[in-house]
Amino acid sequence: MEKVVSEAEELPKAIVRRLVKDKLSECSPDYDFNVHKDAHLAFAESARIFIHYLSATANDICKESRRQTMNAEDVFKALEEIEFSEFVKPLRASLAEFRKKNAEKKGGAAKENEAKRKRKLEDSSAKNGSKTKQKKLDTNKEEEQEEGEEEEEGQGDGEGEGEEDNRESE
Repeated sequence: MEKVVSEAEELPKAIVRRLVKDKLSECSPDYDFNVHKDAHLAFAESARIFIHYLSATANDICKESRRQTMNAEDVFKALEEIEFSEFVKPLRASLAEFRKKNAEKKGGAAKENEAKRKRKLEDSSAKNGSKTKQKKLDTNKEEEQEEGEEEEEGQGDGEGEGEEDNRESE
């Protein structure tokens, strides 16, 4: 009796094919292997069954610990329980490397985003700053013009007050 597997449970054929090809070329670099289509299907089905078995065992370990979320330690314990303990050490190393690379990516992305934010702030403050400087220059010119007009009118009292205003604005 043939069991029908839903498409959602199937492993991607291209990935399985690449994994088999890479491993075979790694084991025998001088020899080129051809793998029959049925062999690829057998590898894919075997991997799918292994994943189901491993995940069910890890789920049991998680439930025994009275938790609802499975973590990497549950998977490592499950590997030992189903007598694949030789995989635990390389998988721990692979997970640590993955986490390190992921942290670097996140750190790099965070630094990049922070740099972008700073650039935007600098750009906007530079634009606002140049506007502010222009406003100050315009205000100073107006005050100078007013002082000049006051001097022409002969108002000595207004001259001293204008200078104090200039000193305060500087």
